[in-house]
Amino acid sequence: MPDTMHLKVLLPSQTFVDMTGVLRLVAETSQGSIGFLPHRLDCVAALSPGILTYETASGGEVFIAVDEGVLVKAGFDVMVSVRRALSGKDLSKLHALVKQEFLILDEHEREIRSTMAKLETGFVGRLASFSHE
Repeated sequence: MPDTMHLKVLLPSQTFVDMTGVLRLVAETSQGSIGFLPHRLDCVAALSPGILTYETASGGEVFIAVDEGVLVKAGFDVMVSVRRALSGKDLSKLHALVKQEFLILDEHEREIRSTMAKLETGFVGRLASFSHE
């Protein structure tokens, strides 16, 4: 039996991480942190935005800032599916990257939602004027 796991972190448009030889993994859920070792029972967990940490014998400890998502452990395979992710080995640099990338994206999403709401309001107003004619 292997004493390591195979980790895949999937984004909507790409595979972010595909790593074999993972010794341990720690992820953030709404219930708190949960740790995974190779022989842990299979499970599914809803991830909260936070830091996912994994360790390999050759690469040491790696940190990945993730958005909300899902983690599935089946056998020695761990699949993580999230909307956004950033990785690094230094938590302070990762924190700065998260602030820069995620907060800018959140502002961009707010602008898009506002524009869509204006378009929908205009469409409904025009549709209502057609029904009165």
